[in-house]
Amino acid sequence: MNYLNGIDPSPFFVLSLIPYLAFLWWAQKSDSIPKVALWGFRLTLLFVLMTIALAIVAKVSYGAELTDIDYLHGTAEAFLTLSDALVVLGFAGLGKAEVVNNS
Repeated sequence: MNYLNGIDPSPFFVLSLIPYLAFLWWAQKSDSIPKVALWGFRLTLLFVLMTIALAIVAKVSYGAELTDIDYLHGTAEAFLTLSDALVVLGFAGLGKAEVVNNS
């Protein structure tokens, strides 16, 4: 498995954006995705952007990986927590049955 250590993962991250952007395009046109959840899915891209930016800060300022600098890593993860929370809140509303009063 040592041969995997020499593979640069960057192209895989870039390529993974293609299906995710396609999903966002579909989700935006779909009526089955709650608007709050859609914002959560969109904010996942902000998490990716912040992770990249903070990884650069960690490397340039500290000469370390992002996961080694707790406050930078925590900041990046906060964006993921926010996006996940919006997805959960958006879909949580679907489980509630609407009461219809026909009388």
